[in-house]
Amino acid sequence: MEVVNALGRRKSAIARVYVTEGTGKITINKRDLTEYFPSTILQYVVKQPLTTLDVVEKYDIKVNLVGGGYTGQSQALRLAIARALVKINAEDKKALRAEGFMTRDSREVERKKPGRPKARRRFQFSKR
Repeated sequence: MEVVNALGRRKSAIARVYVTEGTGKITINKRDLTEYFPSTILQYVVKQPLTTLDVVEKYDIKVNLVGGGYTGQSQALRLAIARALVKINAEDKKALRAEGFMTRDSREVERKKPGRPKARRRFQFSKR
């Protein structure tokens, strides 16, 4: 099996994933998964598509992650892994879609508008 690559985005985070057959090693920006995401919840989020299909020990995953915060990065990575797994085996798409891993979460931060302290918040108003 050759290298399968996929892309995942969330907020301003971008995850580029390279999947090869291996022993289940996940390397993010040349660091181990547990080192990059010390939080067990974020590690769980990243591994969700793999555990759904029971292929945790089957593939080695090399990741290039840029932008965003740790939550956005972990969710971008989850989408990228799910897309790569579908490229490897198209029959898995139904199971991943049912879990909601194939959908790109399109919510982005709304920009700040002029004359306001935040995007929608208005300055305090007083008649006096």
